[in-house]
Amino acid sequence: MGKSDFLSPKAIANRIKSKGLQKLRWYCQMCQKQCRDENGFKCHCMSESHQRQLLLASENPQQFMDYFSEEFRNDFLELLRRRFGTKRVHNNIVYNEYISHREHIHMNATQWETLTDFTKWLGREGLCKVDETPKGWYIQYIDRDPETIRRQLELEKKKKQDLDDEEKTAKFIEEQVRRGLEGKEQEAPVFTELSRENDEEKVAFNLNKGAGSSAGATTPKSSSLGPSALKTLGSAASMKRKESSQSSAQSAKKKKSALDEIMEIEEEKKRAARTDSWLQPRIIVKIITKKLGEKYHKKKGVVKEVIDRYTAVVKMIDSGDRLKLDQTHLETVIPAPGKRVLVLNGGYRGNEGTLESINEKTFSATIVIETGPLKGRRLEGIQYEDISKLA
Repeated sequence: MGKSDFLSPKAIANRIKSKGLQKLRWYCQMCQKQCRDENGFKCHCMSESHQRQLLLASENPQQFMDYFSEEFRNDFLELLRRRFGTKRVHNNIVYNEYISHREHIHMNATQWETLTDFTKWLGREGLCKVDETPKGWYIQYIDRDPETIRRQLELEKKKKQDLDDEEKTAKFIEEQVRRGLEGKEQEAPVFTELSRENDEEKVAFNLNKGAGSSAGATTPKSSSLGPSALKTLGSAASMKRKESSQSSAQSAKKKKSALDEIMEIEEEKKRAARTDSWLQPRIIVKIITKKLGEKYHKKKGVVKEVIDRYTAVVKMIDSGDRLKLDQTHLETVIPAPGKRVLVLNGGYRGNEGTLESINEKTFSATIVIETGPLKGRRLEGIQYEDISKLA
C-alpha cells in the first residue's frame, strides 16, 4: 500500500485533524483559511491568492472590518438567543460555545479587541443587559421580537383578567356573607311572660337539654303544678319549639339558597365554557394521522400558534420541523404524575395544574389547579382529551 493511498493511516489521521479546531494564530480571516502549522501559514501568506486578497482589503479596510464585525455580532446574538434565551449567563460560556464551531468569525478580525469590550458594547447598544461581578461579566439577552412582545402582552392581559375574576368572586362571597348576617340579625329572640292564676301554686323548672328529656323530667313533678300552670307551660313550650323550628328552617333555607346560587353559577360557567375546539399554545400533542407518512406518525410536537381555533402550527420535537395541522389529526399527551398540564376544555379552561393520578379504567385523571382564582382545587374525573402536557 503506497504512502499516498486514500485509506492509509496517515491520510486518515490528516483528515481527522483537518476536521477539528486548529490554533487561532494560524488562521487567515481574509481568506477564511485555517492552516495546520506555522510552515503552512507561512506558505499561505506568500501565496498569490493571499496577496491578491490583501490588495482588495487595502482599498477599503473599514468595509471589511465592518462586515466581519456585523457577522460576529449577529452569530453571537443568535447563539445567545437560541441557546440561552433570556437567562443570565457568563459571557465566557457563550463565547466558548461560539468558537467551538469551525466556521466562525474570529474576534481579531472585528472592531473589538477583547470579549470584555464586546460585552460592554452590547450593554451600551441596549442589545443585552450586562453586569460585572467578581467572577466576571454576565449578559442577558433582551428579546425584542414582535411575536414575543405580543405573547407577553397576552399573558399580562390574562393575568389581569384572572385578578378581575378573583375580585368579582371575593365581592360575590362578601355579598352572600352580608346577606346571611342581615338575615340572622332580623331573627330577634321572642320572650314570653310566665303567668299563673293561683299564687299558691308551685312552679318547677327543668334545665335538662333536649325536648325528650325535658318532657320526661316534667312528668313526675306534674302533680305539684295546677292545671292552669301546666297549660301555660305547655303552650309556651310549643310556641318556642315552633319558633325555633321556623328560625332553623329559615336560616337553613337562606344558607341553602346562597350555596345553591353559587353552585348554579359555577355550573353555568362550566356549560358555557365547553367548546368543540381545544387547541392551546405551549401544549405537547401527538400526530395520529398517517397522511404525512411514517416520519411524523405517532410523533410528538409543541403547539407554537393557534391560527383559527381548529388549526395549529406544530414544531416537531425530534426534527424541529414546523407543520400546519388540523386538530382532528392531533391528540393530547398525558404526562407522568407530578408533571404540569393545561386544562383545554370545561369551566377550568386555560388554567394550569399538576397531574396527581391517572385512572386507566375510566380514561380520566385527577389534577390540582395551580393558577387562577380556584388555585388549590382538586379535580377528579377529568377526561384525557380535556388536558395535555405543558411544554
